[in-house]
Amino acid sequence: MRCAAVLLAAGSASRMGHRPKCLLLRDGVPLIRRTAQALLDAGIQELVVVLGHYAQAVAPALADLPVNLVTNPHPEQGIISSQRLGLQSIATACDAVVMCLADLPLVHTQDISDLLHAFEERPSHTALVFPQVQGQPGNPVVLAASVRQTVLQAGDDFGCQTWRQHHRSMAYPWVSDNLHYITDLDSPTDMAALQQRGMDLRWPENHTR
Repeated sequence: MRCAAVLLAAGSASRMGHRPKCLLLRDGVPLIRRTAQALLDAGIQELVVVLGHYAQAVAPALADLPVNLVTNPHPEQGIISSQRLGLQSIATACDAVVMCLADLPLVHTQDISDLLHAFEERPSHTALVFPQVQGQPGNPVVLAASVRQTVLQAGDDFGCQTWRQHHRSMAYPWVSDNLHYITDLDSPTDMAALQQRGMDLRWPENHTR
């Protein structure tokens, strides 16, 4: 299966004090770099990273990785604009696309590989797979090439979540007990909770306050 990925890192991180949370260091490595490397190690053949509010600060964290960096000129328009830019920027033919957030603190290569396997084994009538853990939808998600085409042919306000709302029977909730898929890092409280669990998670020196 030929698989591309879109890694979303364009947000303003308002709940994190307007600091790029994807640059948080876990064991000394920026989260965005850890996630990008995990995607590549899972066999992703083309990785598009969508930057936005903090593009100049985030780009160096991906130096020397084989990724295609694109910058959303209007990140304030929200995640749909970044999803669409990422999908548009995929240059190679692919059977599936992983849509992934750049600030996932726990997701690693095996998690992505498991999700790709679930996509390959999905019910034949479905075209999008998302992990469902304890009844909650998680991240990343995997969509078929047909979903990408539908999204891009629709209007500017049509994204992956919109597609799921319009095609509920074609979105497959892959049930898992892996909490990595639903562990969020949106606020200082989330960060503190992970630190209390023993995770080495801290801001780089130039982003501390």
